[in-house]
Amino acid sequence: MVTSTARLDLRLNAADKARIARAADLRGVPLSTFVREAVLRETEGVMASELTVSLSPAESRRFLTALNKPFKPNARLKKAMEDARRLIR
Repeated sequence: MVTSTARLDLRLNAADKARIARAADLRGVPLSTFVREAVLRETEGVMASELTVSLSPAESRRFLTALNKPFKPNARLKKAMEDARRLIR
């Protein structure tokens, strides 16, 4: 059982609502359940595609090699860091 804690309002034209309601009926679930499950399925797909980085084996090796190297800031970065320190004092 799902306990509702937040509300989401959605405006649809009558034809879209009827179509969605028909699909919910075909699945044998209430309209709100159908919409919630469809939106959550889409959410997972969007999150997975937008927040996942895929690297080739060669890119993975380069990335891991870079992580294992000690970081050495160049002169421009050192100057920028010093300028920032002066600004926040």
